[in-house]
Amino acid sequence: MVIKSFKYPIPQITYLVKKRLWAQVLFALFLGLVVGIILGPEIGLVEKETAEVITDWLSIPANLFLKIIQMIIIPLIFASIIRGITSSGSMEQLQKLGLGVSVYFVATTIIALTIGILLVSTIEPGNFIDSSLIRESFGIEDVEPVEKAEFSIQDIPQSIVGLIPSNPLASFMSGEMLSIIIFALIVGVSMISIPKQSSLPILDLLESIQKITLKVVSWAMRLAPFAAFGLIAGITSKIGLSALGVLGAYMLTVVIGLFVMILVYMLIIKFFAKRPLSSTFKMMKDAQLLAFSTSSSAAVMPLSIKTAEEKMKIKPKVSQFIIPLGATINMDGTALYQIVAVFFLAQLFSIDLGFTTILLITLTALAASIGAPSAPGTGIVILSTILITAGIPPVAVVLLLGVDRILDMTRTMVNVTGDLTACLVFDKRIKEEDNVED
Repeated sequence: MVIKSFKYPIPQITYLVKKRLWAQVLFALFLGLVVGIILGPEIGLVEKETAEVITDWLSIPANLFLKIIQMIIIPLIFASIIRGITSSGSMEQLQKLGLGVSVYFVATTIIALTIGILLVSTIEPGNFIDSSLIRESFGIEDVEPVEKAEFSIQDIPQSIVGLIPSNPLASFMSGEMLSIIIFALIVGVSMISIPKQSSLPILDLLESIQKITLKVVSWAMRLAPFAAFGLIAGITSKIGLSALGVLGAYMLTVVIGLFVMILVYMLIIKFFAKRPLSSTFKMMKDAQLLAFSTSSSAAVMPLSIKTAEEKMKIKPKVSQFIIPLGATINMDGTALYQIVAVFFLAQLFSIDLGFTTILLITLTALAASIGAPSAPGTGIVILSTILITAGIPPVAVVLLLGVDRILDMTRTMVNVTGDLTACLVFDKRIKEEDNVED
């Protein structure tokens, strides 16, 4: 079977990138920082209430951008995963690619979690930050400690069974991403197992859904610079530069960890994909910068596929399977960020984490990163569930809100880099197998 390259409807995205969208966004971030300082407590040019009204209006483009992405993310992921599976061409090919990709994703996520644990345990950012100053800056009173969640092996079987959605429609309505992914995988595998004539109508419908959602994404991208400006201006005006300084150690720990993860990708590209590093990362530049500016793997997905197929010359059956799947379940940057955040808050609140608790937190972070929606800001929401596992007051997540946007942009860039790296690895593997068969 000959697999034809799927032409994505991305003329608007291509146009925006050619006009240096990333430069527009970076300028907007800088401008938003300046405006936030002017409106913030350091200068005190306007009253606090007036500044809040101004930033509420400035945040309209950002809220619209987030709403649009959230609106189309579920149909986009559902259609993309199924079309990616069916693009593999045969069940045999799917078995070769699917199992390998799954093992690869889990392995790199475990590496990311390990890096995060080692770094935060070595640097210990929570032990030299004045927690009373942070609480005072955010207006948070002392919170009563929460009893640690006890690990129960009896919960594991039910959790495994619960992954299969008994009502897929309910999963769609409630946004249970992991259940939606599993449902899409089951549908995709079943469609590739039946005659093509029977699945063709559904494939045509999914293609139309995918085109529509990608068109909506291209419209949303026009709001990216305005969204970045409004978000940064609002954050800076509310917490001030002093609060950013207090959380600097935590931010530095996360950024160092993400940089180490980039080094891991470089090793994978060099020794497993056997590609030159400089030219390969140059090809990734546009997708990485767009990921940094939008904080959404879903928003970058069309450009990631375009980059993989046109610049990296990766086969469509590889890129169209790995990138949509990776944009949802391959969240190495998110996993690393979550584990560092949990340990940081535990240090800040002087909560001792035993081995069993650390293991449970690691497993929870692994599952949460796999099921995390690829929309901006979702990492901080999912983090709340992990805090309960560690026995940390969930209200502590408020302490990280001020710097989450900056870290969200960085970890999304790492996530997208991981997806493109996976494409390189398995494209080389597929080409080698094809050469052996020839």
